[in-house]
Amino acid sequence: MTFRSLALNNIRGSWRSYAAFFLSSVFSVMIFYLYASFLMHPDVASGHIVHANEVKPMMKFCEYLIVIFSFFFVLYSSSAFLKTRKKEFGLLSLFGTTRGQLRKMVVYESMAIAVLSIGAGLGLGILLSKLFLMALEVLLQSDVPIRFAIPGQAVLLTGGGFLLLFLAIALITAMTVGRQQIVELLGGARRPKKAPAASPWLSILAAASLVAGYGLACWMTPMNFLIFALPVIGLTTLGTYFLYTQLSVAVLNRLKRSKGIFYKRTNMLVISQMSYRIKDNARVLFVVTILSAVVMSAASTVYVFQKLQRDQILEHTPFTVGYVERGDGHPVMDPAQARKLLEDGGGRIAEQAELQGVVAKGLTSAAAGWKPEDSRKAMAVSASDYNLLAKRAGLDAVNPAEGEAVISFPYKEMKGSKTKPNETVSGKAGGASFELKLQKLVYGSVFSPVNDATYLLVVPDSTLQAWKDGAPSAERLRAYGFELSDWERALPAVQTFEKALAKEQKSFVQSYRVESYRDMKQSIGLTIFVGLFISVLFFVAAGSLLYFKQFTELQEDQSQFQALRKIGLTAGELRRTVAAQVGILYLAPCLLGIVHSVFAMFALGTLIGTPVWMYGLIIMGIYILLQGVYFLISCTAYTRSILKLPAS
Repeated sequence: MTFRSLALNNIRGSWRSYAAFFLSSVFSVMIFYLYASFLMHPDVASGHIVHANEVKPMMKFCEYLIVIFSFFFVLYSSSAFLKTRKKEFGLLSLFGTTRGQLRKMVVYESMAIAVLSIGAGLGLGILLSKLFLMALEVLLQSDVPIRFAIPGQAVLLTGGGFLLLFLAIALITAMTVGRQQIVELLGGARRPKKAPAASPWLSILAAASLVAGYGLACWMTPMNFLIFALPVIGLTTLGTYFLYTQLSVAVLNRLKRSKGIFYKRTNMLVISQMSYRIKDNARVLFVVTILSAVVMSAASTVYVFQKLQRDQILEHTPFTVGYVERGDGHPVMDPAQARKLLEDGGGRIAEQAELQGVVAKGLTSAAAGWKPEDSRKAMAVSASDYNLLAKRAGLDAVNPAEGEAVISFPYKEMKGSKTKPNETVSGKAGGASFELKLQKLVYGSVFSPVNDATYLLVVPDSTLQAWKDGAPSAERLRAYGFELSDWERALPAVQTFEKALAKEQKSFVQSYRVESYRDMKQSIGLTIFVGLFISVLFFVAAGSLLYFKQFTELQEDQSQFQALRKIGLTAGELRRTVAAQVGILYLAPCLLGIVHSVFAMFALGTLIGTPVWMYGLIIMGIYILLQGVYFLISCTAYTRSILKLPAS
């Protein structure tokens, strides 16, 4: 038997253990090729795809990230495989195999897996590249279709680059083979003989680091962000590491001393096994937790910004199309004509509104920050009309009494001033001067804030009626708003309306909602699309690390559980025990990663001035669901493998 055939036989015999590592490697190669094929696509390189430059920098960064991540992932996996094969190497050495021959066999095995991974990854990448390009075409809003192509440079870069990466790692791991004596290889146990012990001081340090990191995250503000950011990351990372290596062991040792818990059913077996299992897998659990936190925080942040930008667009544009007219007639457009144009463009009118008022000019108010020299003006409207629109916009109603007024600012970001007692607003409206007590300032648009209607001066109905009666026709205002059903896809209707406008009329019209939403969707969508693959890669790798660690300990666990079955452990108890042990290994990093992400979202909300942690819960819920599926698959396969051997 040659070393090549021996290496291939070893792979076939341990295929279940290699499966997670192999699939993760295939996924890394596939993603790298998809990004490389787009970057080196002839149409992208020649500049035919206009918007391609917007996504190229992100893809290049992701490619570097994939290579760095793949290097450490494969290096760790290869090193862990070698540790599980000490007895095998000891037997081969006992039968006369030299250190050089062992290293050669390890290189053959690694390169065989590498060739299979690269081949499968390239095959899947080429197969899925058309779908990848079609999705990018939609997100880039490209008028030119991206044709299917297999760039030779992308194939060579992916295949050659990953082959060199696997070869370098194979040589590094091979150098560690054969350094121990035969007796150490044959008798070396993977688990410590002594019960795991924890340092009380390091356990306290773990808890203190996490509490301090979370506390700084809660106290973070835009002013101290640069000062607190690195300490928060450092303290959280340090606390996570010592949580697994020290604090978790201390908690389990404490549970062992609790007779009511430790001696209940199979808890003795579960708790005893977990103390060893967590101690041995502390580094893996630490890495998986950090990966989980990074994936959830990044995905939640992108999702949050998408939601916030959409909400902000809707807040700034209460209607899909809105405009303000001044004087008699319809100097901008007859509302019947506007309705017809929107419907001719394919839009469906869901709501039409009208707001009447007069121009209030020369406004002065210390609370609003308006000085006499500013020549500030606003649209004066009645409280009843304002409240109807405020209810639609989700804003609070106002009720100014006779001799009072309320100033409405168009954007919530303008909030800053606070009305003090006896402050006033003065100006001229309805052909006469006025001075009213300022009841309060409110923020948020109820109608399209353009031109004369950028600010609203809300007064009692009787006051507005008197102003309207005394105002010349040139100072009377009418605002019209049209809300379209399915407005996100109503760009053709809005464009049809805009084409009918003269250049001088456009300053009285607000119709940019759909286009702003499309631009936002495009930029955020590209980020989500590119980041999705990296997030999935990290998720698959995190699950693979846990799956891999489970099956590298399979042989030892089989012998232990079979011995327990001989003394009366039933198959049902065995399944519950395995489920508890595997569940803790899978769910503990996931839950701790979620806690990290919640505090990250809390800090983000503080920075942008809006609570956003509830948006992140959606992403975290999806992550828990996916991790639960991964756990069920792993637990089922692991239990079946343990139960394969007869109990006798």
